Formats: sequence, structure tokens, C-alpha cells
Amino acid sequence: VDAAIPISLRQHRPFTLYWLLTACSASANQIMTVALGWRVYALTGQALDLGLIGLVQFLPALLLALPAGHAVDRYRRRTILRACLALDAIAALLLCLGAAGGLGVEALFLAAALLGVARAFEWPASSSLLAGLVPRAIYPRAVAWNTSIRQVATIAGPALGGLLYGLGPSVAFACCAGAWLLALALAMALPPAAQAMPQEKATLRSVLAGLAFIWQRKEILGAISLDLFAVLLGGGDGAAADLCARYPVHRPARPRHAAQRPGRRRARRLGGAGALAVAPAQRQGDVHRGGAVRHRHLRLRRIAELRDLVGRPDRARASDMISVFVRLTLVQLRTPDEMRGRVTAVNGLFIGTSNQLGEFESGATAALFGTVPAVLLGGIGTLVVVSLWAVLVPSLWRVDRLDDE
Repeated sequence: VDAAIPISLRQHRPFTLYWLLTACSASANQIMTVALGWRVYALTGQALDLGLIGLVQFLPALLLALPAGHAVDRYRRRTILRACLALDAIAALLLCLGAAGGLGVEALFLAAALLGVARAFEWPASSSLLAGLVPRAIYPRAVAWNTSIRQVATIAGPALGGLLYGLGPSVAFACCAGAWLLALALAMALPPAAQAMPQEKATLRSVLAGLAFIWQRKEILGAISLDLFAVLLGGGDGAAADLCARYPVHRPARPRHAAQRPGRRRARRLGGAGALAVAPAQRQGDVHRGGAVRHRHLRLRRIAELRDLVGRPDRARASDMISVFVRLTLVQLRTPDEMRGRVTAVNGLFIGTSNQLGEFESGATAALFGTVPAVLLGGIGTLVVVSLWAVLVPSLWRVDRLDDE
């Protein structure tokens, strides 16, 4: 590593700001997911509406993914990220005022759509921005630390959301707004990041260039499509089983007390995630050593996800940490900077929004067949997908380093 490059990421001020920004934004997203779902369920009492909330957030990301990626490559990513955080905060403030004023379920779906629009641009802008903030030599460690805080937020956020919702829906929405405003303040303090601006004119071909690039790089296509279908069939970040943990779809409960139930389940996951969160981040070597966390762990994650359904969520989350680290680093380091926004947007469409679509799938199957059959069907489907990808995308299983150099 060059002597001018900080050995410790703590010495890198831009990354520290970015890491704190991620912590605030990711936590707000998770709190919002729980609070919004509980608010909708309190008003309608229908499990299907929980799925519809995920679908309403997914549709903007589906429609705007390609234009968002194109915008991220042609305009300053830092500016786009600031605008997205501001829109998140506005939506949360509207929900807070609506909860205090007794607005109906239609307002909740409108706010969910606004959040979906913000996320369509936020994911490619944020992920591509990180590659321009830190030197390439320490980028894998930056991904590891950033992934760790996202995973901690994914685990602890719903538990905190349940506690805050127990104090009142307006309290939970107000805390989300505060977290996003703090993230916006951190984004305003970020220095300009290196960015290669494309020289070609904006055409339909340039908008679709990300899809063409992914199609040519089969290992990238295999990694993100594998996660898409596995998470989709597994029903989002926790499968249909989270419907039992987050919402009283299988037994009546008092909403404010039952909303705190996810804390016990999510706390069990925190141990496994924490154990693996800092392991790749502590690597002091080059990119090749980061690549030593090899492709077989992608398969291990899928097996562990099924184990999650039978009561070992700590191991599942630990394996998930390896999978996320490998996939994000692989995609970013094997993509040219002038195309990172477009490729990351497709990656976000395949992976990030699969959680929202997976929640819709879980809500629909739970409403049709019950929560236990929905969980079993999702686990079986995940194993089928892993087996098919091992045959259809052999280049993915041969990957042994995370970059091309």
C-alpha cells in the first residue's frame, strides 16, 4: 500500500463522514419499514396490505432504475445523494404529521412511493460515491466497514423501530426524519469525490449500457441475479417468518406491545453478524487477500438462510455478511467508474428492491397459504435457485479475486 494512503480508515475523514451517514440513513430505513408496516396494519388489519407497502416502494425503483443510474453517471453523485436524503426526510415528516393528524392509509401509500423514488437514486449514488472517496487499495476494507454498519442497522433497526412505535407512530416517524436530516448534514460535509464523467451524448443506448455490461460479465450477472431470486423466494430480509415476528398476522396482539417483538429475534442475529462484520475490514493486505473470501461462501449463505428458518439466525447473518462483502466489492471493482452508476442501479434493482418485492411475495403467500407454508415454500425455492445457478453460471463459482488487476 502506498505510504500516502492511510492504513486505518479511521484516519480517512471522508470515509468517516460517509460511514456515519450510512449508519443514520440505514437505521432510518429499517425503522421506517417497521413503523410504516405497523401503521398500515393498524388501519386495515390485512396482511396483504403489508405486502402492498413493499410493492409500492418497489415500483418506483423498477421504473426509475435505468434513468437513475444514467443520472448518477452524468451528474455529481454527492449532489444526487443529498437530494435523496432530503426527500427521505420530507416523506418522514409528512408521515409524522399525518399520524398526529389522523390521515388515512392513502397518505401512507403516497409516502411509501416517495421513499421508493428516493431509494431508486440513493443506492447507485451512494455506492458509486464510495468508490470515489477512498483509494482503490483500501476500498475492500471500506466496503467491509460500510457493509457491517448496514447489517447492524438491518438487525437493530427493526427492534428500535418496534420500541419507538410502542411510544406512538408519530414518535417513530419523527425519529426517522431526524436521522435522515442528520445524514443530510453529513452529506453536506463530504468533500468532492473523484468521478469519471462519460463523454458520449445521452441516448437510449447509453441508458441501457449498464445492462449490456452486466450481460457481458457473467460473474457479475450471476452474483446479483442469484441474490435476486434467492431473496425474492425467501421473502425479503427475513422471509415470511418475519411477518410472524414483526406483525400479529397469526395471532391477535396489542399493537404497541407486539411491535416490540422483533427485538428478540433480531438481537439473536446481531451476534453472528458482529462476529463476521469486522473480519474482512481488518485485512491489512491487498485486494487479492480480500478475494480469499471465495465464491463457495455464496453457496454457504443460501444454506445458512434455510438454517435461519429453523432457528439459527445468528449463523445465517454471519454468512450473509460474507456474501454481501464479496458481491458489492466484486461489482464495484470490476466496473469502470464512468459506468458505476448504471451498473450499481441495476444491481440495486436486482438486490436492494428484491427485499420490497420479497415482502410483497411473503404477504401474498402468507395470505393465501398461511405463514408456515409460505416459509417452507420460500426455503425450498431458494435451494432450487442455488442448484440451477451452479449449472447456468459456472464462471461465478470460479471467481477467486475481487478485481481484474
